[in-house]
Amino acid sequence: MTMVAAILRHKGNEVIAVAPDATVPAVTTMLRTRGIGAVLVTDRLDQMLGILSERDIVRSLAACGATTLEMTAAQLMTRVMVTATPATTVEQAMRLMTEHRVRHIPVLDGTRVVGLVSIGDVVKARIMEQELEVDSLKAYISGVA
Repeated sequence: MTMVAAILRHKGNEVIAVAPDATVPAVTTMLRTRGIGAVLVTDRLDQMLGILSERDIVRSLAACGATTLEMTAAQLMTRVMVTATPATTVEQAMRLMTEHRVRHIPVLDGTRVVGLVSIGDVVKARIMEQELEVDSLKAYISGVA
């Protein structure tokens, strides 16, 4: 069974973070240039305060219009976050994301952020698990194993 730790080993554990006072235009530029869907919002001591995703920004645009562009990361971020640990299984991560309707989960080792996994990362890992299982079953049935 694949763990979140394996996903981080494969994709890396770089976490993009912004300060609470980062402006929405600055965050959207960062999301676009980095090709990511969310950033963590951290304080000066790198303590996680929240997460800001494309979804948060779009929802604010729908509710507040152009004034969203005058807001900060702290004003739009999701404060109550769903998190995982390196030992969380891919299946558990998928369940968390589905139940809480989130697409990004910070990975914590104790209180330290060690990565961020997206729904795409989790689905890719699950597909790889299933392909390996199918290949193993085919080898077993054909007597190759």
